[in-house]
Amino acid sequence: MERALYKPLPFRKLDPGSGYFQPSASRLVQIDSPAIGVMTDLQKVSAATIGPEVTLAQATQTMISRGVRLLLVVGPDEEILGLITARDTMGERPIKFIQQNGGKHSDLKVRDCMSATSTIEVLTLNDVLRAEVGHIVATLKNVGRQHAMVVETDLASGKESIRGIFSITQIGRQLGMSLQAFEVAKTFAEIEAALAAN
Repeated sequence: MERALYKPLPFRKLDPGSGYFQPSASRLVQIDSPAIGVMTDLQKVSAATIGPEVTLAQATQTMISRGVRLLLVVGPDEEILGLITARDTMGERPIKFIQQNGGKHSDLKVRDCMSATSTIEVLTLNDVLRAEVGHIVATLKNVGRQHAMVVETDLASGKESIRGIFSITQIGRQLGMSLQAFEVAKTFAEIEAALAAN
């Protein structure tokens, strides 16, 4: 087989006053915008994952370095075992675990404070495709959560996979608002006020 001869591409000077493209997630949305536009699509963005034996401190550091507040907990075969949020690593859950089981915070592992797969509620991609941003805000408010996972079912195998994640912080960003972590009640009040003003 003959190797192709590759020629270098030509460079040119950048035009003065040039701008740059930004991810579509940075565009502002409205209450009636399609919900899919505020979902972090795992076909386009790699999932932030962590193993169950990692310490909570390492999990927190991973979240900070990835700029997220939720990690999928995966086993060696990439099967999802659960999820862990910043609230799980730095909130009440570690304290309750230590009170019930003893030990030190520095010894706690992700498996000790994660939400196991059996407890995770998900939305379906089919429902999301028919929804608007307002539906997602109402859904997250109804359950008092900052995140919602979206699953897609493979038609051939019937196997479910997480396709996307909704984050109330990301939705707030796309609405043009800055929201504080963990203040779920305040966050929803701020979003509702912003939506009412639009």
